[in-house]
Amino acid sequence: MTVAASLSTVTAAELAASRAILEREGLAGPDVHFSYVGLQEPDKRELLKSGSSDRRLRSMLVNMATNESWDVVVSPAEDRVVSSHKLDHAVDGQVPVVVEEFHLVEEVIHENPEWLAAMARRGLTDLSTLRVNPLSGGVLSDAETGRRIQRCFTFVQKTPDDLGWAHPVDGVTVMIDVVTREVLEVIDYVDLPVPAEDGNFHLASWRGPDREGLKPIEITQPQGPSFTLGQDGTLSWLGWNLQLGFDQREGLVFHNITIDDAGTARPVIYRASIAEMMVPYGDPSPQRWFQNFFDCGEYLLGGYANSLELGCDCVGDITYLDAIVAGNDGNPHVIPQAICIHEEDAGILWKHFDNWNGASASRRNRRLVVSFFVTVGNYDYGFYWYFSLDGSIEFEVKATGVVFTSAYPGRQADGSPYPFASELAPGLGAPYHQHLFSARLDMMVDGLGNSVDELEAALVPRGPQNPTGTGFTQTVTRLRTESDAKRLADNTRGRVWLVSNPSVKNRLGGDVGWVLYPEGKPVLMADADSDIHKRATFSTRHLWVTEYEPTELYPAGDFVNLHPGGAGLPAWTAADRNIDDADIVLWHTFGLTHFPRIEDWPVMPVDTCGFVLKPHGFFGRNPAMDIPESTSDHCAPGGHDHGGNEHAHEHHDHA
Repeated sequence: MTVAASLSTVTAAELAASRAILEREGLAGPDVHFSYVGLQEPDKRELLKSGSSDRRLRSMLVNMATNESWDVVVSPAEDRVVSSHKLDHAVDGQVPVVVEEFHLVEEVIHENPEWLAAMARRGLTDLSTLRVNPLSGGVLSDAETGRRIQRCFTFVQKTPDDLGWAHPVDGVTVMIDVVTREVLEVIDYVDLPVPAEDGNFHLASWRGPDREGLKPIEITQPQGPSFTLGQDGTLSWLGWNLQLGFDQREGLVFHNITIDDAGTARPVIYRASIAEMMVPYGDPSPQRWFQNFFDCGEYLLGGYANSLELGCDCVGDITYLDAIVAGNDGNPHVIPQAICIHEEDAGILWKHFDNWNGASASRRNRRLVVSFFVTVGNYDYGFYWYFSLDGSIEFEVKATGVVFTSAYPGRQADGSPYPFASELAPGLGAPYHQHLFSARLDMMVDGLGNSVDELEAALVPRGPQNPTGTGFTQTVTRLRTESDAKRLADNTRGRVWLVSNPSVKNRLGGDVGWVLYPEGKPVLMADADSDIHKRATFSTRHLWVTEYEPTELYPAGDFVNLHPGGAGLPAWTAADRNIDDADIVLWHTFGLTHFPRIEDWPVMPVDTCGFVLKPHGFFGRNPAMDIPESTSDHCAPGGHDHGGNEHAHEHHDHA
């Protein structure tokens, strides 16, 4: 078995074998739900040394009759359970949400007298129109500790085709134990009118006539794409080599990202993924203070990947891959056409017209795009990884879908607007919120010994070195321990982080490296003593750097659901390990702080966030000097310089 084979995506046969082992050993049964099943990440130090590793699958299980939860690792090849840990819910938290929890809450709540009375007070008596929306429970009180809780809102769906998000029944929150099926509390905080205006953007009859004059755009590659894709997920494209995989929790996962330099494949990143995504809401009112969603740790966003549609989600020349995840019964579930791979034009790569020698030259850029889309509740997210000809790696989230709605309380007594939400339509609100992501980047710049420097623009004081006062420079600060590396971005200083290898020199004698360019948008907007700050401490810094440890995969810890907080990065970095010339992992927080606009309703135009990695002293010169001039018919003549895939591909591509 090779390194690539050891890291390839979990197969349907492995999922079936894992389930059979667990059933045989008494860990799986009629009441046991498989919350998560995925490849246990092997220790990279052992894998790179030996060249192969036993493939082990990790399962997170919950018995919905007893509330017992287990974290189990099996070896399908050895037909055995490797390890098994029963969770202490008060300390460990709970395994992620399972599908049954979505199904049972409406049935139970529709029979609850207190909730029925709250609805009747609002004139809502037709149960067929009342949709109950279960939400992760957040932090529990002492009396609730150990229970498996969902907190629920209600929406009115007038007809089966109606967009229920347009009609929130605000002010009522129901807390339910999904194991005992008990309604523990009904909070009827405030009686606000249910917004009446529809938002049925998906119905042609509601939208009105389509805009005229839109001409077709056709994108074709008559000779096919420039990349090759192996059966084990190895992907090669114009000097880039990487292995792509898919995980039920993280979605796309990349291993062994290398780039060619004069015939040598030089390593850049060992493993890259989006390890967590958290959406904290900023309305502190009694009915929604808890509203903070961990879409990876609580809901396993990879399992909600969309099947991409030809000509709708995609235009161009596409290669699609299916994703295989485990259903809650532990059996394999195939998501067709979940992963999209394609090339796209990316504008000018480089260009110059020289006034002295008369030369004119330009090259067009293109990039390799690997992406997938998920729907988690009301929001839809596209995750796009870009690999470019100039050596840059970029990640972009495209956020769209429907904003989470509330009733709008109206203006305050002094005439000012409600301070924690926007009004989108008459009486319809949308609480302020954030979308915060954590990228886990297991760096391997020309080897395992890497260091991190913080680079900043700095003024030079007027003096002998700077007599005119026009001088400025760049400062370099080495981050030597984990406590040093808890950093915030500062765009006023152009703050970036350089990952270098002090053992490998470039042709000018400097350390080879790559720079992480943050967008520098706000981190978590919550008080340091708040529950969400304790549970999502990772999101309070743009950068964390840790010494590599194979079990440290998720920045808020393994079991985020109903966890009291403190797990993940704050716990690991308390050891304050060395990160200078060490095997290191970068954790980068980025995201959106969303104050919804009227224009975000009824469906939100795409908003984006992300980050960029660029080579910095890694190559001896511009690595894109060997790109040939364009030969497209669209390049006009005149001037000095004019501008084997194993999987079937379709003529469609992501927008």
